[in-house]
Amino acid sequence: MSDDALPEPDRLGAFPHPRETAQLFGQDAAEAVFLDAWNTGRLHHGWLLTGPRGVGKATLAWRIARFLLTDPPRHADTLDAPEGHPALPRIRALSEPGLMLLRRPWDEKTKKLRDVITVDAARRLGGFFAMSAGGRRVVIVDAADDLNPNAANAILKLLEESPAAATLLLVAHQPARLLPTIRSRCRVLRLGPLAPDALDAAITQAGGDPASAALADGSVGAALMLAEGGTETYEALLDLMSQSPMDRPTARKLADACAGRAGAERLARTLEAIDRLLHRAARAGLLGPPADAPEAEARVLARLAPHDRAARDWAALAQQVGDRAAHARAVNVDPAAIVWDALAAIDAQARRV
Repeated sequence: MSDDALPEPDRLGAFPHPRETAQLFGQDAAEAVFLDAWNTGRLHHGWLLTGPRGVGKATLAWRIARFLLTDPPRHADTLDAPEGHPALPRIRALSEPGLMLLRRPWDEKTKKLRDVITVDAARRLGGFFAMSAGGRRVVIVDAADDLNPNAANAILKLLEESPAAATLLLVAHQPARLLPTIRSRCRVLRLGPLAPDALDAAITQAGGDPASAALADGSVGAALMLAEGGTETYEALLDLMSQSPMDRPTARKLADACAGRAGAERLARTLEAIDRLLHRAARAGLLGPPADAPEAEARVLARLAPHDRAARDWAALAQQVGDRAAHARAVNVDPAAIVWDALAAIDAQARRV
C-alpha cells in the first residue's frame, strides 16, 4: 500500500484532516497565549495542548506549525500564515523538511495501524533533527496519549535537551496519563469545549451536519463522529442501559461487532459513545439531564444519576474505563473484550445507584 493510501490515525473518517482545516473557532484565548509568548521572545520549546477530544487541539497545533514555518514577523497579530508562502503546500503534503508529525504508525505485518506510538517511530526524531539542522523545526505529536513508555522517554529526552530553534507541540486528550516529567517541561495551552456558535461554525467548516451538535458537548470531533454512525451507536448504548441489569446477549452483540480489523471504526465509535454516556451521567448527577437531551437519553440519565453521589461515582468510572481501555489497546487485547469490560463496569455501577 502506498503512503498516500495509508489510513491516518489522526483523521476522523472522511472529514478534513486538521492540517487541512483553514480556521480554528472558539479558541482565541489559547491562540493569544502562544502569540504573546512569540511576541515577547519567550517561546517555550515544548507546548502541551490539552482539553477534551475534538475541540481543536490538533487544528491549533497545525496553525502554530504553519505560523512558525512561514517566516513569521517578530511581532504578529495572528497565527494566520501568509497566503502563497512556498512552505504551505509542503506542510499540507507532509513534505516540509522543517516539520515532523509523530503519530501511530502503520504495521506492514498486520496491515493495520499500531495501537501506540512506538519507540522506533519516536527514534526517527534523531534523524529528523540531524537532517534539518540550521533552520526552525517543528514536531507535532498527535496524540501524546498514544506514546508507549519507551517512546515517551524518547520525547522526554528531547524536551530535556531541546535542539536549537525546535518547537515540540504535544496534543494530549488526557494529560494526566503522561509522564509528570513531560508535563513539567512543557508550557500548557488549555482548550475548552466550544460555545454553540463556534461549534456550529466548526461543524459547517468540516462539512458536517450542525444537527449533531446537541449531543457533542462542545466537541466538533464528537459531532462529526455522531454524524458518521455515532448517533446510532449512542442510541444503542442508551437502549442497553435503559434497564438494569442490562440485557447480556444484546451487550455481547454490541461488543462482538467491534472485533477484528473490520470493527476498528465501530470500536472507536463505541468507546466514544461509552465515554459520552459516562461523562453526561456525571454531569446529570449534579445538574440534571441537559435541557436539550432527547427524551430517551433524559430518562436513562435520570435513572443512572439521581444525585450528586452518583455524579462522583460516574466521573470516577469514566476515568477508570478510559484507563483500562487505553491499556488494553496498547497490549492488543481483543477489541470485543475491551467493550465488554466497559459495558460490564457500567452495568455494575448502574446496579449500585
